[in-house]
Amino acid sequence: MIVQARMSSSRLPGKVMRRIAGRTILDYVLARCSRVPGADRVVCATVDAVDCDPIADEARRLGVVVFRGSEMDVIERYRRAAEAVDADTIMRVTSDCPLIDPSVCGAVLRLRSQRGTDYACNNMPPSWPHGLDCEAFTLEALKRADAATSGEDREYPTRVMRSDLRWSKVSLQGPGSDWTNMRLTIDTPADWAFFEALLPRLSDPVTATIAEIASIVRGDPALAKLVANETLHHGLRRETSTVPYTELLPAL
Repeated sequence: MIVQARMSSSRLPGKVMRRIAGRTILDYVLARCSRVPGADRVVCATVDAVDCDPIADEARRLGVVVFRGSEMDVIERYRRAAEAVDADTIMRVTSDCPLIDPSVCGAVLRLRSQRGTDYACNNMPPSWPHGLDCEAFTLEALKRADAATSGEDREYPTRVMRSDLRWSKVSLQGPGSDWTNMRLTIDTPADWAFFEALLPRLSDPVTATIAEIASIVRGDPALAKLVANETLHHGLRRETSTVPYTELLPAL
């Protein structure tokens, strides 16, 4: 697995190194990634700039391989990181998803292998909570994408794989319905407030399941309101009703 991380963020600078309940957001992400079945190594791919030294130090402290490369040429960063550890299949996760689900990631890895596709994901179309997004692809597919991508698109390692028919692809279907609109990623101060309230409530933030997360949100109107307001602020990824958010969550 390769987790991309950097310090710059227009709305919440340094978010991956901020702490909740004594642990950095990067710690939560890497710890959960280390539990993904089928992933034999976790790599933190950060930027070769001084401001990202804390990210590299934290990843090393956690026993994770560190690779440093270009901030804007992310596709090259991924390719070089994969080559550095001799990876033949790569799973991509971003560092603003502290509740990335290991079982979902493992299912995406298995699906790509079983179907023999160049690329697999779990959001074409979205059917899982935002923040559980992950992608798996072969090194050969990444090299082809590297050769075919130019300009600003190089900031998005998988854009051409997702859009171009020359790359075979498959997507893992999720629970759908209003689960699609649940927001479990950190991008804004409101997201941060939600996670500050949620993470200390989990029995273990590294092993918590989506069912436990939903149960806690469903049982706390204030917490449900936090995530609902931020979801509406960003715009629902699918149309939904005006039923209170706690009533939208299916019982898992």
